[in-house]
Amino acid sequence: QVQVVESGGGLVQAGGSLRLSCAASGLTFINYAWAWFRQAPGKKRELVAGISQDGIATYADTVKGRFTISRDNVEKMVYLQMHSLQLEDTAVFYCDALRAWPVNWRLPQTFGLSGQGTQVTVAS
Repeated sequence: QVQVVESGGGLVQAGGSLRLSCAASGLTFINYAWAWFRQAPGKKRELVAGISQDGIATYADTVKGRFTISRDNVEKMVYLQMHSLQLEDTAVFYCDALRAWPVNWRLPQTFGLSGQGTQVTVAS
């Protein structure tokens, strides 16, 4: 049974940092490209960052230079290190496996494995 669990969210002051974690099980982790998405209240889910099977990363323009995606193929984990957090980063963050690489930023295709997500709230 495939399971994806996101964690690490919380309340942080603007300018602060958080590190999100995504634990995957029940699948051959190394075979997949992975991504972090986020969904703010009243908005569509958007792709934040993706990482290929061999560690190549790509980022949305809104987070480039502030966020870093990484993966640990031994521990079957995907991470999102976030710095210089802004009020606009407030959202529920989700992890999912991508169906294709390079990722199609206009219409990213995933396997629909996301868990409950983890809430990130940035306060002024």
